[in-house]
Amino acid sequence: MTEIQRGERSASVRELEFTIDESSYPFVSASEQVGCRIELAEMLPRGDGEYAEFFTVTDGDPSAVVKLARTHESVESRLLSGGENDALLEFLASEGCPAVILAELGALPQEVQGDGGTGRIVAEVPRRYDAVSITDAFLERVPEAEFAAKRETTELRTPFSRTGFRGELRSRLTERQREVLEAAFEAGYYDWPRECSGEAVATELGISSPTFSEHIHAAERKLLTMVFEGS
Repeated sequence: MTEIQRGERSASVRELEFTIDESSYPFVSASEQVGCRIELAEMLPRGDGEYAEFFTVTDGDPSAVVKLARTHESVESRLLSGGENDALLEFLASEGCPAVILAELGALPQEVQGDGGTGRIVAEVPRRYDAVSITDAFLERVPEAEFAAKRETTELRTPFSRTGFRGELRSRLTERQREVLEAAFEAGYYDWPRECSGEAVATELGISSPTFSEHIHAAERKLLTMVFEGS
């Protein structure tokens, strides 16, 4: 491939950009048929080759995007939050998804966008992987894609965005755990010096102190597990 010189090996991170105009991919077809902008906020592995992809949808009907995505056999979708023209969706995708393919090849998808029927994907390649091999393998598996650019960066961007973190936390906590955690935070339970005791938060929520302790400790453990389990 002439665009990527095989002799260049000095950069810590290679950033690869691809474009896709093929309507068989949901994020491309949705941007064209619904007339919206759809953008990847976070991508999290679920095991067995399946990934949860959190997309933001702007300037379009998110329910129409969900309906359109469900016509694709390899994609499951649901609306997480938002209104008519600004929403967060979750797609469960596996084989055939360009972002999943890049992830399996060793790249880190950072930007996946669909706008006006054109898809754009930007992925970062860590130093230990060969950007040329990943590019060639990706274009072989996704022949509809076109190589657009290669850039060099000094460090990897974090693969865990605030939106993705909130979506993952929402999926792990029970509704009651989330309610207790938010109430404790807003009341100043975690401030120093502490502005509100656990007993006071429990009273505000109409639950006993032991029940408050049970929920708050379970929520804290799940939160800490998310922070440290991927270290």
